[in-house]
Amino acid sequence: MKQLYLGILVLSLTSCKYFDVKKTSSESILKEKLETFDWNDVDEYPSFSFCDSLIEKQAVKHCFENYITKNILNFLEKEKLVVTHDVSDTITLDFQISEKGEISLSDFEVDSLTLREIPNINSLIQNSIGALPKIYPATKQGQQVKTKFELPLVIHVK
Repeated sequence: MKQLYLGILVLSLTSCKYFDVKKTSSESILKEKLETFDWNDVDEYPSFSFCDSLIEKQAVKHCFENYITKNILNFLEKEKLVVTHDVSDTITLDFQISEKGEISLSDFEVDSLTLREIPNINSLIQNSIGALPKIYPATKQGQQVKTKFELPLVIHVK
């Protein structure tokens, strides 16, 4: 009987290392979370109030981009641009939406012929962007975040 108790005691003392629980620090949990975090995607894209009824994330993005494009093109059409040569160009707009929903044009690529024919194209695009309605910023994990967009804008002037 003593041998049985002695055997159980030896087994229980040597097997304790299998029941050790590793302590995980908050820094290691944060580091692991940051490694798996997708920094290039948002939970909700920026939107306008009329895009909020859409459920799918890509549909909201599409609504947002289409409205900006239509708004700029409508603004340019109202300006009655006069050119000496036909202009057919695709302008690439780079803009940013802040955490507060403020839009700013950071850069745009335009052909030199278009610049020659429409020298004030930059100010026209700036003014059209300034006339946009309230923008609701993108969110990531419940926090409002900055987003950057690249938007092609096709211009035809005859």
